[in-house]
Amino acid sequence: MSQRYKGGVISATAPTTSTSSAIGVWTLRQQSQAISAGNWPSAPLPLTAVNYLVVAGAGGGGVLGGGGGGAGGYKTASSFGISGSFTVTVGAGGAGASSTGAKGTNGNNSVFSTITSTGGGGGGSNGSGFEPGASGGSGGGANGGNAGGVGGSASPSGQGNDGGSASGGAPYNGAGGGGASAAGATGSNGTGNGGAGTANSISGSSVTYAGGGGGGAGGGSSTPVGTGGTGGGGNGSGNGGAGSNGTANTGGGGGGSGGSVPSGVGGAGGSGIVILSYSSIYSDLTSIDVGLTYTKTTSGGNTIYTFTAGTGTVTV
Repeated sequence: MSQRYKGGVISATAPTTSTSSAIGVWTLRQQSQAISAGNWPSAPLPLTAVNYLVVAGAGGGGVLGGGGGGAGGYKTASSFGISGSFTVTVGAGGAGASSTGAKGTNGNNSVFSTITSTGGGGGGSNGSGFEPGASGGSGGGANGGNAGGVGGSASPSGQGNDGGSASGGAPYNGAGGGGASAAGATGSNGTGNGGAGTANSISGSSVTYAGGGGGGAGGGSSTPVGTGGTGGGGNGSGNGGAGSNGTANTGGGGGGSGGSVPSGVGGAGGSGIVILSYSSIYSDLTSIDVGLTYTKTTSGGNTIYTFTAGTGTVTV
């Protein structure tokens, strides 16, 4: 009776592996060792694997009972499709008002591929006319002296909330800028607080983004001022002081100023941020322009790219 060979596959060629290929015949133990040593090819990134957070730059605060700056537009989603090359831009925050009668500057847009978050609206100012809050991702707060004045609207909708309105009565405090989760508060009796932002754990830990700036006290007033919304919003200032800046890379609005220029300028809006996250079983991004400032980390089995400044092209 004939006998058959019952052994395994025999190969005369030793298996070789790298981060881009695996050639030859290998055992499961050899494969496990290569993966542990980072010497095994990763699967290509599929077209629908990416989770993202895109926060725009926030608006700057106004002056003389200035309204708080609106938070940068906030967008997030999962299982987004990418391929080839795409653009990433991290929006800068807008400058605070530095002259009477001129509202704070709007923040700049942040971009990831086809996703654009709109810069926050600047806060309204007093002076040669009462400047209302500007529209943006979240709207800027109205100036405190603008009786019946409304804050800037959240435009386009879905990225944030409106800035607060103004009572137009003593102590003429500025209204709060809108935030990702709430509108800015009315600027009466020191209650012009910035709207709250929204918490997100895409980075591996919970961080709150896109809070509105607080309104400043009316000219000559020493009443309490508006506080910035959670998520990086800057506080408003009392008589003679400058509004606080929004926190960098949160899209938090700048605080309104209760003082006179040139010392009592509005706070600058905080810059935005772009974060991409996907399973670490997939390959790293192929290339990232030198014009972008970023970090690559891992958390919970995901690879996370956090872009904190600049603009440029990224390739899958």
